[in-house]
Amino acid sequence: MPLASTGELVTRAAEVRSAVAAFNIVTLEHIEAVITGAESAGTPVVLQVSENAVKFRYGRLLPLARAAVAAAERAAVPVALHLDHVQSDDLLRQAPGAGFSSVMYDAARLPYADNLAATRAAADWAHAQGLWIEAELGQVGGKDGQDGRGRGGRPARDAHAPGARTDPDQARGFVAATGVDALAVAIGSVHAMTTRTATLDHGLLKRLSAALCVPLVLHGSSGVPDDGLVAAVTGGIAKVNVGTALNIAMTRAIREFLATHPEAVDSRRYLSVGREAMARTVHRIIGVLSGSPG
Repeated sequence: MPLASTGELVTRAAEVRSAVAAFNIVTLEHIEAVITGAESAGTPVVLQVSENAVKFRYGRLLPLARAAVAAAERAAVPVALHLDHVQSDDLLRQAPGAGFSSVMYDAARLPYADNLAATRAAADWAHAQGLWIEAELGQVGGKDGQDGRGRGGRPARDAHAPGARTDPDQARGFVAATGVDALAVAIGSVHAMTTRTATLDHGLLKRLSAALCVPLVLHGSSGVPDDGLVAAVTGGIAKVNVGTALNIAMTRAIREFLATHPEAVDSRRYLSVGREAMARTVHRIIGVLSGSPG
């Protein structure tokens, strides 16, 4: 079927207090696993390509993006393509021609005023191209005597570093000033966690949901336990980003296979095992988000 629109999927989810799962892809096996898992669950899904994944692929966006588009067009469920954590304006401008319906523009490392200006410029450009745009905003108070807001030219705290939090009042002003379509909020999740021990601040999420009129996004979801993910969706998260959980599943399965088959040299044998493990993980996470794990 034709590529779906990330914005439409997320907006629809937000209206019914549910969430769309968005999985970061690095290889063709990731793409196939995510689509297989989504098809087995019978739900739409978002394929995400991060700027770091593009760097891994020798800085070339199109090979992975075209593979994702080709697979998505043959999927039995709606699949959208999202360009994630974009810091490079040059990469941002490649999105429309590569099949992406949405981008996440990441200027959260900048002082607040610079983040706002850069994000507003990116949003204006993205909307002119018909792209749906997500941004993120986080802050941390009292760290080494700094308020973490990036005032006075100081760098801002990464929105998903340990201890980072998004201030509802600041977020309201940021969304109004930039015109972004969705906001990734810092409520306790952390990128690249390999243990599921993150504790979300659900009280803060409730305040953010009340303060903002755009869908909210949770990054770093691989480190959040199932009950935390369910509560996050109930509390207003409409897009849940997952990356590390797939890599854990793939790596563990391949390690186990090679440990028991040391003679194996055909990469198809162990890559297929890794792909199947990722597909099962996708199916399980989608089930958790929809309230029907298993």
